[in-house]
Amino acid sequence: MGAAFRRACVRFCCCCCCCTFDDEEEEEEKRPLFSNETLEYFDRKAKKRRDQETNLWSEPGDPSHSERDDDRALYNLLQSRARTRRGSQGYRRLSVDIEAMREVRREVRDKWKMILEYLGFMTEAESLLTVSASASYDRMCNASTARTLLQTLHAETSIFNSREPPPERYLFILDRLIYLDAADDFVAKARRFYPPRDNDEEEQEEIVMKLPHLLSRVNQSMSGGEEEDEEGEASEQDDSLQ
Repeated sequence: MGAAFRRACVRFCCCCCCCTFDDEEEEEEKRPLFSNETLEYFDRKAKKRRDQETNLWSEPGDPSHSERDDDRALYNLLQSRARTRRGSQGYRRLSVDIEAMREVRREVRDKWKMILEYLGFMTEAESLLTVSASASYDRMCNASTARTLLQTLHAETSIFNSREPPPERYLFILDRLIYLDAADDFVAKARRFYPPRDNDEEEQEEIVMKLPHLLSRVNQSMSGGEEEDEEGEASEQDDSLQ
């Protein structure tokens, strides 16, 4: 009797344990891996990365995007478009200006990528050119040397599209190249592939740089002319009714 009772207890306990373990596993599977706060955090981080890669901010560590004139101009355009009704004429005008500024920045980045790939950084070029918003000057190992090389590229090559100070984001990239012992080779190739422009080419480049503002002025004048025409037609209709 005692042995049979013990066997029944063992079987019952095993079944209970198995059921308990199964219930815990089911609850664990149903439980979300991350909380809503964690998901929102990762979503914000991903959005910042996409924003960096889309707009290529000249000052990656400036969250206000107001320290440099070109960053501030692009940021103001983006803010203005966000407050404009999607699909409207004003929205389309702002989109043209924004895309033109982004294209200028992409052209500079493409030049850097081409040189890096020529130097053998075929698979590493993208990661070398990625500069996040958390970039800090304190973490740089060769800040003074990198700044000297950046000024050399700006003065002795046409790798940048403007006479304004070169974007600070490329300071971090040069610091990485110094660490890899490839910075001098990069500058040499930049001198070879992108020699300084003559005055005519610089004037043409200035026209291209001012294209977004010119387009805005043209569109504004056109929309202003259309409004004047509509007002004229309305006044003529009022006169006829009178």
